[in-house]
Amino acid sequence: MFTSGIVAGLLFAGLAQCAIPLCPAPPQNASKPILDSFVSFSIEFSSFPDFAGNSSNPNAFSYTLLKNLGGLQGSNPIIRVGGNTQDYATFDASQTEALIGSFNFNRSKDYPTTISIGPSYFDSYSTWPNMTFLHGFNLAKNGTVGYDTLIGTVPLACKALGNGKLAYWQLGNEPDLYKTSSQGPVRPSWWNETDYVQEWLNKTRIMKQLVQENCPEVVAQGKFKFYAPSFGGAGNSLNLIRTWNAGLDADNDIAFIDSHKQPGVTLQGTLMNHTSTVLSVAKHLNESNLLANTGLPYILGETNSLYNEGAPGLSNSFGATLWGVDFNLYCAATGIGRVHMHQGTNYRYASWQPVQTVNETLGTKAPYYGNIMVAAFLGDLTANNVSISDIELGSTYQNAYAAYVNGRLERVAIIQMRAYNTTTGASGPRPSETFTFQLPPGTNKGASVKSVGVQRLLANGSDAITGITFDGYSYNYELDEGRPVVLNNVTRNEVVQVAQNGMVTVDVPWSSAVILNLHW
Repeated sequence: MFTSGIVAGLLFAGLAQCAIPLCPAPPQNASKPILDSFVSFSIEFSSFPDFAGNSSNPNAFSYTLLKNLGGLQGSNPIIRVGGNTQDYATFDASQTEALIGSFNFNRSKDYPTTISIGPSYFDSYSTWPNMTFLHGFNLAKNGTVGYDTLIGTVPLACKALGNGKLAYWQLGNEPDLYKTSSQGPVRPSWWNETDYVQEWLNKTRIMKQLVQENCPEVVAQGKFKFYAPSFGGAGNSLNLIRTWNAGLDADNDIAFIDSHKQPGVTLQGTLMNHTSTVLSVAKHLNESNLLANTGLPYILGETNSLYNEGAPGLSNSFGATLWGVDFNLYCAATGIGRVHMHQGTNYRYASWQPVQTVNETLGTKAPYYGNIMVAAFLGDLTANNVSISDIELGSTYQNAYAAYVNGRLERVAIIQMRAYNTTTGASGPRPSETFTFQLPPGTNKGASVKSVGVQRLLANGSDAITGITFDGYSYNYELDEGRPVVLNNVTRNEVVQVAQNGMVTVDVPWSSAVILNLHW
């Protein structure tokens, strides 16, 4: 088996590695069938009007990018509208503007920290047909203002999300940070899991009563269900397991156990680094295992590369694209039920910039191509028949995954994360690594793999922020407003023949990824 990225130089010198064996059927470590809409998004509450537009001026670019993904994975992404700013938002029934926000750069340079929304905020939910949503309600705000905001917005949300637009509900964003947030604590130091659960139950019961009064069909159809508790991660002041044991789901209204994740600091050391990905997901897998008796799926309701909305030159680079592929496929292979990649206007790690601003150009960004590759590799998930297996290569800098459809091996993904940087004076031919796979027994005899099609995720290097393609397609705004456009200067329809001994070999350049599609 291929063992370590440090032997790459030896491979170039002509040393052959052992073939990587592929199982014909899902191995013991393969995931359960992947949930539909695995590739989903979380959009910052204050940015949602930018991403969606309104009924007078819908954001067709955003909608096109979302539909591209829906076409690949069989169902559209589920859109969670939330984040830190959902817990800053208060409601003014007389306000004509959808959202009024004020920035305090001592608290955040990326989003407003004083926010008022009016009834027209909910008009943004009308712009994307056949999409489903979660609306994030403010839990952090207490007292009269918090209560008035809750009772004022629940009826508007349930009415706006009628006609099949409602996915689930959410109350509060990362309440495990309420006592310790650097932007200002909103709960006393003694506030604990029991206190949180009591507050959660009180407020969700108010919400249910309001929904029953204004949208009774939601309750009748069993759609009053939550993503919860939406905690921010390890080391914070509330523990997810203790919270659950304190009775968070006493009303049996939680559909998904929701946690959030924002990793690291560097490109090669954190993002283009499979070991870092494994370690960052391990905490969630531990929580998922401890809560397995609930029978509820465990998801990541908000995540992306690097905390604090990402870092320029890192989170918007092709290296972050490769991280996104490895991270999402590792989550899928290890039982994380769904991943919502977080987005926001001007955010460095966003998959696209929805509007033109003084800080960012309207357009498709590098991470979107990672979303596309993940959706293409998973394929149509609506039949509930796709499972993913992690093929650990024993290396920090590359990993592989197998996709099984109806119990049969159909696709293999390889992510090569050795940094190849074009802006630091890279010279000479771009290094590549050769991967050889042993296909299942019976190759070239009867119902066997005849050939293998190759789809490549490519850019000039890990530090590239433009010029990215998947399978020869560009999704850039300037070409056809986000629709896939074939580029004539990128190789497509590559086919690798299967040797008589069942071996198949593919070269993968540093800082790139491929999907091998098995043709039976």
